[in-house]
Amino acid sequence: MTVNTKKLTITALLTALAIVIPFAVFFKVVIPPFTATLGSHVPMFVSMLFGPEVAIMVGLGSALGFFLNLGDVVVAARAFMHVFVGLAGATLIKKGVSFGKVYIITAPLHGLLEALVVIPFIGFDVYKLLVITGIGTVLHHFADAFISYLLVNVLQRSTKAGFINNN
Repeated sequence: MTVNTKKLTITALLTALAIVIPFAVFFKVVIPPFTATLGSHVPMFVSMLFGPEVAIMVGLGSALGFFLNLGDVVVAARAFMHVFVGLAGATLIKKGVSFGKVYIITAPLHGLLEALVVIPFIGFDVYKLLVITGIGTVLHHFADAFISYLLVNVLQRSTKAGFINNN
């Protein structure tokens, strides 16, 4: 088994960002059970470019960060869904789907997963599940996808060796 130091370092940095963002970002929208912390999906989106294992680790970091910051199991459970959204996105990218299309394809999955994971905590309230949590998550997904898209484009242009390299 060989260790890819570059990939390990990127995984560690993105995971650290996923943990720190809930503590550092002050722009938050809270409409229980939905919360949106601007930029919290950015590490997940970027991690998709480096493979499924990176995306899974970053998703776990996101759940940990939200739990440590808020102590709220519902928000942490929703953040844990980043594991599955990141895994799906990374798998699609590995199969040659463009980064832009991955944002669009994973948005409904993201909204659905976050809506489903709150059912044990809030019961089956269609408005809170589908409208507040589901649609709220999809809108937040697209806002952070836009930020991620800009960030990745800047990073790709600013590095000679290329930002995205799945080796």
